[in-house]
Amino acid sequence: MFYGRESELQQLKALLKKETASLVVMRGRRRIGKSTLVEKFAESFGLFCEFQGLAPRSGLKDDDQRRNFSEQMGKIFKIPPLQLDHWTEAFAHLASHTRKGRTLIFLDEISWMAGGESDFLGKLKIVWDTEFKKNPRLVLVLCGSVSSWIDNNILRDADFVGRVSLEINLQELPLKDCHEFWRDKKGRISSMEKAKILCAVGGVPKYLEEVDFSASSEKNIQRLFFKKSGLLFNEFDKIFSDIFSQRAPRYKDIVGVLVSGKCSALEVAKKLGLSQNGDITEYLTDLEKSDFLSRDYTWQFDGRKSRISRYRIRDNYLRFYLKYVEPIREKIRSGLYEPRGLESLKHWSLIFGFQFENLILNNLGAVLNHLEIDPNSVISASPYFQRKTKGNKGACQIDLLIHTRFSTLYLCEIKFRVRIGKEVIDEVIQKINLLKRPKGMSIRPVLICEGEISEEVLESDFFDQIISFKDLL
Repeated sequence: MFYGRESELQQLKALLKKETASLVVMRGRRRIGKSTLVEKFAESFGLFCEFQGLAPRSGLKDDDQRRNFSEQMGKIFKIPPLQLDHWTEAFAHLASHTRKGRTLIFLDEISWMAGGESDFLGKLKIVWDTEFKKNPRLVLVLCGSVSSWIDNNILRDADFVGRVSLEINLQELPLKDCHEFWRDKKGRISSMEKAKILCAVGGVPKYLEEVDFSASSEKNIQRLFFKKSGLLFNEFDKIFSDIFSQRAPRYKDIVGVLVSGKCSALEVAKKLGLSQNGDITEYLTDLEKSDFLSRDYTWQFDGRKSRISRYRIRDNYLRFYLKYVEPIREKIRSGLYEPRGLESLKHWSLIFGFQFENLILNNLGAVLNHLEIDPNSVISASPYFQRKTKGNKGACQIDLLIHTRFSTLYLCEIKFRVRIGKEVIDEVIQKINLLKRPKGMSIRPVLICEGEISEEVLESDFFDQIISFKDLL
């Protein structure tokens, strides 16, 4: 199955019109569909050379990576594996087979491939300059899950300045593309059931491929998360060990703190008993670049970004796993846990409310589209939190506040409930009254929701717009 990615494919295919070789850098979290996108792009090429690095493990050496590279090259070109003593030799051999014709070379998980060689990229750069780019119909794609490594070693490195033709940061599929996974069942499965699946796994293509859409959302979540054979039961450790290697335990500690709610960097450090030094900032930045976390800033109404910010877990799979699976992991592994309905999970409605809010925030483009807001007119769009000070009426938190250059604020309340009653109006009125804003600024309340909306809410005409989850799909 291949859904979406139209924009990324168009960007890639535009390279085919060039009369020179192209170097592409692609990054994104594990399972996000990087390899699948490149394979789709490869349909436009006469020769596709795909190389995958070996995942980090104890005792793995650079010799092992080169041997693996040689074996893959042997399969592609139907030649005996070569003894490769260094990476310059490896890349030169590859270049000798790709001098003519429309050719796509794909180096997947390049940080793994380069792990044991300090000057791996320097050697690749030399062969790119002297060999690869001499074929004007060649495209070389460097791909990886460790976004911070790609940033530091390729995108910001002087050796590659001016050489990268295209950079793609592959993120979760938008809701309209996730919806396609239901195929011919789209029309007869409720938006509530779809929301439950997406709240648990987000827009990660591989996870959606594993869903059996002929079964209920409850049965799918039980099978994938709460069985020791389930893909998503075992996925968490693979994500952190493969991406962050020896640092994995520290990254796990950080996301473990954030599963309880949004925190500033200082709050994260305090909860872990650490000082707020460069290390904690680096860890948080790495998780943010890998799209596991988001850093939400409070924007001032003059358009300036405040220094106040909080981190939240952006990845719905990660949050769901940490909240519900990690605490009973050993029970599941020992076969002592019998999964029941979702509603039996502790604080189910509250946690799925957070998951749903996250899902909406990850699809801001769809929200702006339904509100008919030109993205170019948006000054800021993010969760908003106001601390209590002498100059305001008190603290408040807003799920999503959109500020446009037309002096308009869209105060968006995001709700996931079986039934949404009049109390939602009271909650929003309180937030409007507490929010300190300049005079002359319009404020428009918006409800974004999944669940049955009561007649009281509909007849009140309080909300300027109501967007149902079905609309976003």
